[in-house]
Amino acid sequence: MTKTHQHSKRVISIDINIKDKHEVVISIKDTGTGINLEIMAWLFTKFATKSDTGTGLGLFISKAIIEGHSGKIWAENNPDGKGATFAFSIPLNA
Repeated sequence: MTKTHQHSKRVISIDINIKDKHEVVISIKDTGTGINLEIMAWLFTKFATKSDTGTGLGLFISKAIIEGHSGKIWAENNPDGKGATFAFSIPLNA
């Protein structure tokens, strides 16, 4: 299932897939500026940010919650150079 929301020429797509009836993978893709390559390696660590706003704790907390449910989280810039995709997986039997 994919849901797309468009606002001011920025598009956010959410994709939900169940793999082999054992895990769900949720991907959130946008067409924004993408992830700054300077912080890509430490994106999910505490206080990782290149933004003028925010604390850099959101992805750190998200990772802790997802891993607490035996899941995984990852992110990458989109191949077309427009935006980024964040995804996480959670086992369905956890």
